[in-house]
Amino acid sequence: MANPKLGRIPSMRERVEDTLSAHRNELISLLSRYVAQGKGILQPHTLIDELDNIIGEEEARLKLSDGPFVRPRPGVWEYVRVNIHELSVEQLSVPEYLHFKEELVEEKIDGRLALELDFEPFNAHVPRPNRSSSIGNGVQFLNRHLSSIMFRNKDSLEPLLNFLRAHKHKGHALMLNDRIQSVSRLQSALAKAEDHISKLPPDTPYSDFEYVLQGLGFERGWGDTAACVLEMIHLLLDILQAPDPSTLETFLGRVPMVFNVVILSPHGYFGQANVLGLPDTGGQVVYILDQVRALENEMLLRIKKQGLDITPRILIVTRLIPDSKGTTCNQRLERVSGTEHTHILRVPFRSEKGILRKWISRFDVWPYLETFAQDVGHEIAAELQGLPDFIIGNYSDGNLVASLLAYKMGVTQCTIAHALEKTKYPDSDIYWKKFDEKYHFSCQFTADLVAMNHADFIITSTYQEIAGTKNTVGQYESHSAFTLPGLYRVVHGIDVFDPKFNIVSPGADMCIYFPYSEKEKRLTALHGSIEEMLYNPEQNDVHVGTLSDRSKPIIFSMARLDRVKNMTGLVECYGKSTKLRELANLVLIAGYIDVNKSKDREEIAEIEKMHNLIKEYKLDGQFRWIGAQTNRARNGELYRCIADTKGVFVQPAFYEAFGLTVVEAMTCGLPTFATCHGGPAEIIEDGISGFHIDPYHPDQTAEILVNFFQQCKEDPSHWNKISDAGLKRIHERYTWNIYSERLLTLAGVYGFWKYVSKLERRETRRYLEMFYILKFRDLVKSVPLAADD
Repeated sequence: MANPKLGRIPSMRERVEDTLSAHRNELISLLSRYVAQGKGILQPHTLIDELDNIIGEEEARLKLSDGPFVRPRPGVWEYVRVNIHELSVEQLSVPEYLHFKEELVEEKIDGRLALELDFEPFNAHVPRPNRSSSIGNGVQFLNRHLSSIMFRNKDSLEPLLNFLRAHKHKGHALMLNDRIQSVSRLQSALAKAEDHISKLPPDTPYSDFEYVLQGLGFERGWGDTAACVLEMIHLLLDILQAPDPSTLETFLGRVPMVFNVVILSPHGYFGQANVLGLPDTGGQVVYILDQVRALENEMLLRIKKQGLDITPRILIVTRLIPDSKGTTCNQRLERVSGTEHTHILRVPFRSEKGILRKWISRFDVWPYLETFAQDVGHEIAAELQGLPDFIIGNYSDGNLVASLLAYKMGVTQCTIAHALEKTKYPDSDIYWKKFDEKYHFSCQFTADLVAMNHADFIITSTYQEIAGTKNTVGQYESHSAFTLPGLYRVVHGIDVFDPKFNIVSPGADMCIYFPYSEKEKRLTALHGSIEEMLYNPEQNDVHVGTLSDRSKPIIFSMARLDRVKNMTGLVECYGKSTKLRELANLVLIAGYIDVNKSKDREEIAEIEKMHNLIKEYKLDGQFRWIGAQTNRARNGELYRCIADTKGVFVQPAFYEAFGLTVVEAMTCGLPTFATCHGGPAEIIEDGISGFHIDPYHPDQTAEILVNFFQQCKEDPSHWNKISDAGLKRIHERYTWNIYSERLLTLAGVYGFWKYVSKLERRETRRYLEMFYILKFRDLVKSVPLAADD
């Protein structure tokens, strides 16, 4: 019931009608113009900008920013259709909305039934929250739900007993043995064990009282000392007596479940050296290498505390590339530096033509993945001498392979998108036929649907990645309802309120990325090569452009050279702003400089555009373009050298799922300006720990940068204030230690939830299997096999 003081909240249809009636003539003119141009679909930022222009009054503009075209709340959508002649507004159902969109882009929509995908009926029994603030906190919701059931119904404790009894490692029982057959027997045994252990010194090793516990029905896994074992016993006694979510999560996080982990990342050049900046090879590789180092440390720590003598294994499974361009990507097995038990396992792509020797784009891998998954299954079994306990997929291709393997092996699966291309390329679903020859999005979007619905849980780096904001769409949310006209229509693809979603943010490698102010740790031996990189006037295929005035601070950016990263957009923004060019120099690290060296379709276009911009705006003397750099240690020191100039870092992407370079720059103490579309808007508190910029409004971006540099001129402490606030933000929320602890806890909780609730999602998986076989395999046939010549 609505609060009488606030009144009833108007529907989107009513809000749109109010706006239409107030600005009828202007809106008819606006919408008619777009229809005449053949633009039946507008991007939100375009529509809002146009409305902002035609609504002159300040008060009306403010109402617009929170008005008719802003949805009720994140995760919730309403659909309306506006007749531009009558300016009438009609509420639509999801199928009606999708059908209407299809009519806007298809010349002819016949009366035949479209294939509609609807996962909602299969997930109707899955408990889920309904508040937007709960999105991304799935594990907390599950723990509350499960502990509530346990509290109300003591019979529901029986599956917990069975779960603890089921734990084995290579045939050896962990936690409980056959002496404990009932919950009452477990409670009795716990009380006796508590009585015995409480009399021992806290640091008494487990081996000193192992025989006594074994006689009571307990096996190894409870802890390595009397204090650890006693704490675990108290946690379980509390759960058996009066379950609560926090206790349940703490206990499950300490149960020994994960010893062998497989991480899938098939595309690109996956290696530890000389790969960054190569096509399709960037932040995801850095993310995974940093992830596994932290993960191995956390696994070793937990295994020790659990009192076990087990050697963990982590396998990063990727593609073996015989023609590896001077990298190690042609080696089958490579140990990850800084680890003892983590290796990169490479398996080649093969088809009926044999093994594929060269790199191919991530958009062209689809014909190889099913065979790759089969080969990977055999290689994993041989390497681990058994099955993994946990599988993590990365990006669309890795998540599809993880789904195929997890289904076959029956193990817990985690999905990490890194980027879902549907949000990076606006309207790539509705106009998929225009994109398909180049990008094969029909395969990719289908693979994404399969993986995100198959996964036991999904990790995202930010809230926005799941559900966006009140006026932006989240990556995953964009898959809740969409259509590929003529192919299929997704009525309910993914529900962002599903408790499988969890926000776990990564960090930066603190050994490489640390504050510029930590002088004793600075890599001064690299300063000569960095000086050369930034200021050597020689023009070649490694760097072009010069910096005439070295006293100016540097605006710095580093990313792949593709359309979405928008590096050329930053150069154009800088080139157009006379004031910004007076205040600061611009330095970019991105891609190849010589267009003949690239084989990537998008990069070639961006290289040509970059050279044209340098000439058009006469940037030489104020701009330096450096080719992609693969030395991470030097890149870390480069961030700090930019900070020495009192410079800034800018991340100008049209959309960024997370923004690892944002975290790296802030960790080094650089004030950071980053896109408001995606994860960086969450990492940075605007105006406090950095600044949000909108890549669709480059003039505003230039103005924000100019204001910052002018403020720093007037008050030098302003630079330090933003720098320090950025560092504080990182240490509070974005470290790999926090990440790895959370990831392993999630693996335990979801493994337990899956077992206890019998939440196998079997119906969903059978539906996915049919969809995969009948639809995905046919789509894959449309992707040509690569040739090695």
